[in-house]
Amino acid sequence: MSDEARPARTAAVIPAAGRGVRLGPGAPKALRTLGGTPMLVHAVRSMSASRAVSLVVVVAPEDGVADVRAMLDEYSLPERTDVLVVPGGATRQESVRRGLDALPGTITTVLVHDAARPLVPVDTVDAVVEAVRDGAPAVVPALPLADTVKEVEPRTDTPEPVVATPERARLRAVQTPQGFDRDTLVRAHETVTGEVTDDASMVERLGVPVVAVPGHEEAFKVTRPLDLVLAEAVLARRRVNDGF
Repeated sequence: MSDEARPARTAAVIPAAGRGVRLGPGAPKALRTLGGTPMLVHAVRSMSASRAVSLVVVVAPEDGVADVRAMLDEYSLPERTDVLVVPGGATRQESVRRGLDALPGTITTVLVHDAARPLVPVDTVDAVVEAVRDGAPAVVPALPLADTVKEVEPRTDTPEPVVATPERARLRAVQTPQGFDRDTLVRAHETVTGEVTDDASMVERLGVPVVAVPGHEEAFKVTRPLDLVLAEAVLARRRVNDGF
């Protein structure tokens, strides 16, 4: 089948092999509960809520694949979306790469989503998928910054000197899911080495354009204990207003 005739299918890869030390001691971040349900389950549901997503690949700790699979089986997930659990690697980049390796050949669009962003709205997911299907090789959801940002000279023993004030109107806080043409993302993972903060940065290093679509304030990342409090509040409001 030619590329023109091949149906567009989308998969989401959720790297969830990290420990999440900034949340303190206990279970890995992705397995912390939110409203009595592990954040990873919320993240899988967020991806599965999009009718465009036909497969979710969860990249679990290498020694925890069976446990993560058993946990996901305990919770209701949309039947139209398949969920696959594969072992991750030592780094986030390696884990995403293993998730990509697990995708069937029919997948043309790939989302990479942080398990620690459990409450991303489906409209944001759909907007990212639509932008990729409309021809963008890489797409990130992003929000304008409310705070002024300072560039500093990092120091640990004295106050840090401010060296620049970037123009705030040109800055965005990037969220996930980030969406990619599959071939572009695979090429980035095969080509780019060294530490990167997200998959879009890898694509940028190829010289491939990355575009931004509007993100959502509820797609924040749960990193610190206060984020859990905010996430619980968002979830409680959804249950009251939307029956979520």
